[in-house]
This record gives sequence, C-alpha cells and structure tokens, in this order.
Amino acid sequence: SVLLLALLWTPLGIERFNSIRWIGIEGTPLRFQPSEAAKIGVLIMVASLLTRSKIGSLGESLTVLGKVGLIILIPIVLIFLQPDLGSAIVFPPMVFSLLYVSRLSERFFGIVFAVFIIFTGILSIDLVSYYHFYRDHNLDFYQDRGAYESHSWIPLKDYQRNRIIAFVDSEAVDPKGIGVSWNKIQSNISVGSGGITGKGWKNGTQAKLGYLPQSVAHNDFIFSVLAEEKGFLGGTAVIGFYAILLANGIRIAGTSRDRFGMLLAVGVSVIFAVHIFINIGMTIGLMPITGLPLPFLSYGGSFVLSCCFLQGLIQSVNRFRRDFT
Repeated sequence: SVLLLALLWTPLGIERFNSIRWIGIEGTPLRFQPSEAAKIGVLIMVASLLTRSKIGSLGESLTVLGKVGLIILIPIVLIFLQPDLGSAIVFPPMVFSLLYVSRLSERFFGIVFAVFIIFTGILSIDLVSYYHFYRDHNLDFYQDRGAYESHSWIPLKDYQRNRIIAFVDSEAVDPKGIGVSWNKIQSNISVGSGGITGKGWKNGTQAKLGYLPQSVAHNDFIFSVLAEEKGFLGGTAVIGFYAILLANGIRIAGTSRDRFGMLLAVGVSVIFAVHIFINIGMTIGLMPITGLPLPFLSYGGSFVLSCCFLQGLIQSVNRFRRDFT
C-alpha cells in the first residue's frame, strides 16, 4: 500500500483537479486510487499487530501504540499530501475503534480526547486568523487562493479552510452562494425538493440541469440525486439498508471465534460507518464537504472494488466461524 502511494509522485501519477490521487497511464481508462488499498492494508496490519500483542495498562501498551502509530502515520501523510483530506479522515476512527475493543486503558482515550479538544481550539484560532488575514489585506477568497498557507503551520490548503468556514457560516466566505457553498446549497435543494416519494426515476432536475455539477453528482453527491428522485422514503430505505449492513458486521464481530476476525469485522464496519455518516451528512448540511463517496452507490472503480473486498473480509470471518464451530 505504501509503495502504491509512493508511485503517485512518479510519471504514473495522474493529476485531476489539482490533486494527485490516481496511478495509471495517461489517456487510458486504466487507473487506480492507492488510498483505497491503504485502508485495507492498514486495517489488516493493525488488526494483526493487536492480535499478537498484549494490551494492558497505558504504560504496558506504549510499545504497541508506537508500532500502531508507525503503521498509520506513513499512509496518512502520503494521502494528506495528495491532498486528500477525506480519505485521511477515515484512518483515526478505524484505528481507535480497534484499540477500544482491544480493551486499551481508558486513560489513553482520555488523553486523546483532551488532545482533540486542544487541536480543535488551535484550528478554530487558525481559521479566525485566516479569515481576518484575507479581509485585512483586501484579498479574494478564491482569486487569491493560497495566500495564507505559508503563514500557518497547520498543513491545510486555503480551499479546505474555506470548506470548514462555509460549513459554520457560508456568508463569511461565500456571501453570494456561488463559490464553496454552491454544492452544499444545491444538494440541500435536491434533497428537499424530493418530498415524500420523490420526482421519479431519472426525473430529478438538479443534476440533470447541471445545478448539482456532473463531476460530483454521480459520486460524492449520489445521495442527493437519490433523495430527489426517490424522496424521503427512498432515502430512509437506503439508510435502513446501511443500518442492516453495519449491524451484520457488528454481529459477526461479536460471534467471531478468534480475536483477529473480530478486529477485522469491527474495522470494516467502522470504515463503512465513517463513509456513510460523512457522505450523507454533507449532502444534508450536517457535515463539511469532503470527498468521501457512499459505499456501493457512488460511482468509482477503485472504491467499489475496495468495498467489495472489505465486505468479503467480513463474510470470510463469518464463514470461518461457521466452518470451525
């Protein structure tokens, strides 16, 4: 997985929308997103390490935590540099869930929570400084993109800061609603206009007329299209099916006959849960806009393949339990 990520900075790396996230041959349909392989690789490595390691108090587990940190640090840094903040977000919840079910000391999670609160405060200060920097220098948030990045030690792009601020107060950076808030506004219109039963299959107007950009309607905002065409009932049905999928993963984790299988099932379930929660949340305005697709619905070869692989892991754990009980 790490080698595949490193190939992004070779001639095999393909740049799209100012990001290098795919490897392949330019001009051909052959391309692959290494971050999807990294999710699977990190999950298997961390689950294997925790299976073979003794977890006790925080002091006894420092060596294990150091190894876990090393496993996830390199992929996260390489993914963050693409830049792909959305995919990088998936790793911490997955790893922390594996540590939690491994019964690591509660002091560790208390420390992590305290660090998270401190980092959130620092990020908030940085965002306020970013906003005032552009205002004080009479800069445009879009035409002068990147002006603030060199002034901050937090490794965020200015467009990523715009997305976070727009989530809290879109009027601050996009008062006309035609910039960073456009997709969010059109997505909310798309979901809301579906009503109870929707407009009917392929009768949605937001994506068809281009208000919801075609570059995102079939992947990151597929739930908006579905909610417009199938309405509240269709959207609720999809969420219900996802609830069954996640419940099945947790059930298999609870009935697994070995520790490794249990950790695999938990990790896969959390990966799916993060994708589902963030993707649907951003389409209805509950989460900032990030590039996380919706499992089994969003268009994309690498992502669909990884979803099938992850679900296959869960089914393998279940089959292994039935074959040996």
